[in-house]
Amino acid sequence: MTIEDLAGTYIITGSNQSADAAGYEGELTLGLDEHKRIVATWLISGDQRQQGTGFFKNNILVINFNYEGDNETIYKGVVVYQCITKDLLEGFWSEKHGNPLYLGEEHCYRKGVNKEVLN
Repeated sequence: MTIEDLAGTYIITGSNQSADAAGYEGELTLGLDEHKRIVATWLISGDQRQQGTGFFKNNILVINFNYEGDNETIYKGVVVYQCITKDLLEGFWSEKHGNPLYLGEEHCYRKGVNKEVLN
């Protein structure tokens, strides 16, 4: 698998970095910049936009991300995805100010691909 194989839009389901692990859904769009670094944009629950940049090696994708939360606070974190195939990513993430006892999780499948075929 190459970094170019990952470009596209994915449907995501995830759980937050908290004791209750509240769930969320959204989309993740991956592209490449001029240096072949990953450029990522998440749209969570239809209105929360997050962005990040990252790198890819040995089917592992690492992205440093940030977003603006309540009271104009900027939140930062890192997500690590295992690229099962170019259409299926399994990840975990942590934010700087999140609960250090927990990790968030994310499952991503390429938009337009039948999710049942991936299982």
